[in-house]
Amino acid sequence: MTSSLPPLITEWFDRRGWSVRRYQQAMLEAAQAGRHALLVAPTGAGKTLAGFLPTLADLAEAPTEGLHSLYISPLKALAVDVQRNLLTPVSEMGLPIRIETRSGDTPSDRKARQRARPPHILLTTPESLSLLLTYPDADLIFASLKTVIIDEIHAFASGKRGDLLALSLARLQSIAPELRRVGLSATVGDPDAYRRWLAPAGAQEEVALVEGEPGAAPDLTILMPQDRVPWSGHSGKYAAGQVIDIIRQHRMTLVFCNTRGLAELIFQELWAENEDTLPIGIHHGSLSREARRKVEAAMAAGKLRGLVATASLDLGIDWGDIDCVIQMGAPKGSSRLLQRIGRANHRMDEPSKAIVIPGNRFEYLEAQAAWDAVMSGERDADDFRPGARDVLAQHIMGLACAGPLDPAALLAEIRTATPYDWLDAAQLEDILQFVSTGGYALRAYDRFQRLVRTPEGLWRIAHPRLAQQHRLNAGIIVDQPALDVRFSNGRKLGTVEESFAATLSPGDRFFFSGLSLELVRQTEAELFVKATSQQARIPSWGGTRMAMSTHLAGRVRAFLADPTQWNRFPPDVHEWLAMQAVRSVLPQPEQLLVETFPHEGLHHMVVYSFEGWNAHQSLGMLLTRRMEERGLKPVGFVSNDYALAVYGLQPVTDPRPLFSADILDREFIAWVEESSLLKRAFRDVAVISGLIERQQPGARKTGRQVSFSTDLIYDVLRRYEPEHLLLKAAWADARARMTDVGRLGELIDRASATMLHKPLDRVSPLAVPVLIMIGREHVAGPQTDDSLLAEAESLARIAMTPDAPPS
Repeated sequence: MTSSLPPLITEWFDRRGWSVRRYQQAMLEAAQAGRHALLVAPTGAGKTLAGFLPTLADLAEAPTEGLHSLYISPLKALAVDVQRNLLTPVSEMGLPIRIETRSGDTPSDRKARQRARPPHILLTTPESLSLLLTYPDADLIFASLKTVIIDEIHAFASGKRGDLLALSLARLQSIAPELRRVGLSATVGDPDAYRRWLAPAGAQEEVALVEGEPGAAPDLTILMPQDRVPWSGHSGKYAAGQVIDIIRQHRMTLVFCNTRGLAELIFQELWAENEDTLPIGIHHGSLSREARRKVEAAMAAGKLRGLVATASLDLGIDWGDIDCVIQMGAPKGSSRLLQRIGRANHRMDEPSKAIVIPGNRFEYLEAQAAWDAVMSGERDADDFRPGARDVLAQHIMGLACAGPLDPAALLAEIRTATPYDWLDAAQLEDILQFVSTGGYALRAYDRFQRLVRTPEGLWRIAHPRLAQQHRLNAGIIVDQPALDVRFSNGRKLGTVEESFAATLSPGDRFFFSGLSLELVRQTEAELFVKATSQQARIPSWGGTRMAMSTHLAGRVRAFLADPTQWNRFPPDVHEWLAMQAVRSVLPQPEQLLVETFPHEGLHHMVVYSFEGWNAHQSLGMLLTRRMEERGLKPVGFVSNDYALAVYGLQPVTDPRPLFSADILDREFIAWVEESSLLKRAFRDVAVISGLIERQQPGARKTGRQVSFSTDLIYDVLRRYEPEHLLLKAAWADARARMTDVGRLGELIDRASATMLHKPLDRVSPLAVPVLIMIGREHVAGPQTDDSLLAEAESLARIAMTPDAPPS
């Protein structure tokens, strides 16, 4: 049925031999009823076309000037890709519709023209939309707006970028009250949570839920290694030869890695095995824009056979004829894996082919858990938390750049953004005072005075130049301090973080952009390099690690407790679990297993909690503090996604008191305040809120300068205004993003109720993967690999030998 489409569009469908799918029709009907809508449909199902069909139909039937629809995507490249894919049907239908993109890469003259004469459809990002709303003519630009389409809504709705977009939507709804909001996604675990986020004032019943047909089941396999599954490591690099064989057998293979450093490592491992010199590229967020665009163009032209990539390409971009996806290492979540699988055969009615290559034995269990979750349709739920105060401060300053603000009207508008429904008049006044003066402890400094109150009670910017300063510095993504990597001719390859650059001296070599580079000289902001053919080290990048999702963690715990599942695993993994059952114990899914044993002159305690690296790192810090206080003389700890190992000079005979619930009060607060965690979080919120500027006209501060400024202010506020708004925001970030305190709390709760303590006389099989890491966490290179292998074999011999029968 296509009665709701104008003839120009139905004829286009007919010429292609297509028919309007049920969910595309449902999206048209929602639009005709004036309802907001959330479309959840598999990759390749035509979600983007479904989102735009009401716009195309409206403009075909009643052509108008002015901005009709906004398309918001998490990636600039995705907006460009959608523009390319949308221009074709618009041209073939003969519709006089202007479609343009706007991002940080858009030339300034085009940006100015877009404000003076907006296109019918503008494709942009949350940050660029926020900047558009800072101009005095924003009301004129958006007055005609009918629809906002938010693609890949799962990619940012629950984070700070989602907070910023929710606030922008609230402002747009004030400008254009009849505005419709549309969300698109393939991997939403809790549709109702997203409907609440999408709806004005959280009224989820106002958002129609439209679900697509399931599509073809993916062709998903877990690689069986040619040799044994490694005890430790998370790269999957042992399978480089097998990966090259897979690339050789397919037209184009996308090789996903979970981190930028891992992508550089895997590219080098693949190139060493690439005897046929197949064209292989690399793509991640630290490479220069020119390097990324070159690779993207080669993909689109079919000139590559393989591409090693990170999350920079795991969203809905449809480049090239990709017919196989490889996930190196465990995927960490079923939704993420499904998203990446969808990059192959980007068509609904054909199965997407994907192969997961676990990095170690625990990762094999996780990979099997992810396979089961994908095949059963289980998605990872997102954690929606209250909107961040630093984002709200930035948004308020942006709105003030557009014109004076009435506090009562502003409060009513902000509260319609679901993440900020908690805001009351007193809290808004606190944030306005912060934006105005920087807070009580900083109010004497002119540089922090950005807003003033008029006699009528309105808030306006203190000086017109502050609007330009805000637009230069606004944004939610705070990159770590970084240095440009350049050849001596000035050609930029990308950026490495300042912390890694500080470890380099002239003559040192590192892999970057798929090349082996030697440092020639270093300035405050740049590394000048030359190409070399010699071995090099892999750069390290900071940031929080992706933790295994709670759904997958639950499935892995279930595997441990159910021997009937073990025949699904390779023989050496089966043997590993069976020997654990003989030598120690395998916990039930709800139990927390804690093993204690001596090894190499130290006493070890290993906690199998499966709550992810961030939570385990935090717990390790807290436990060693508590052990120190109790005279247990801890020496150190190591962790991975699955377990935490603490080792010291005295044995832990009863671990239960170490895990008492008050550890999250006294010890946690003391640790965070003494560590660099809070200071690092404060740096980010100070930049996002606009208190500290990253850029001046014609110049950008170095990361060292930004850190110096924020550290000074942090110390002042800690001493003189400990309840400052930004310190509260930094605490919220440190608790949630950097320590994963929610999962840490669950771990502590489980410990008090279900701990199973197993004293042993030597290392257990389950402990081998985490114990191998002791002393090796930050060391890389061929010699390290050899020593790791030797240590793994030595530990395995101890752990995998059955106890001698009693005499």
